[in-house]
Amino acid sequence: MKNILTFRYAIRKDTGLILQFIKELAEYEKMSDEVVADEKMLEQWIFDKRIAEVIFAVENGKEVGFALFFYNFSTFLGKAGIYLEDIYIKPEYRRKGYGRAIFKKLACIAVERGCGRMEWSCLDWNKPSIDFYLSMGAKPMSDWTVYRLTGDTLTSLAE
Repeated sequence: MKNILTFRYAIRKDTGLILQFIKELAEYEKMSDEVVADEKMLEQWIFDKRIAEVIFAVENGKEVGFALFFYNFSTFLGKAGIYLEDIYIKPEYRRKGYGRAIFKKLACIAVERGCGRMEWSCLDWNKPSIDFYLSMGAKPMSDWTVYRLTGDTLTSLAE
């Protein structure tokens, strides 16, 4: 039987599956201890507030990968872009072209919605992913450094 890859948008009942993929990704990135998300939080932000969207890569009816994305905005372009927060494919389904297929699907979504760009971040040590991104023509933003405020630091600044 030939493997057929399709895509579908996540629905509310997929919240547990989304969390499962997030945890698998965190394990791969050696960051499992940083996952504090739970199903209730994901359901609220993804399905109630509609802040992010999820697509699943589905092989013969089985979810084998996912991508979580949301809009950002470029003041220079004057339009929204898609920010890819997470992409993950289960290890046993890698090297089948599914990563490229997910990026193609996201690029189609961005173009259909009139977005001006698609962006994401990658850990510096993740050479296989970096090589993959470069092979698609992605350009690293070497002049930019990501800064982050979280937890007590964020709360303290807000006071």
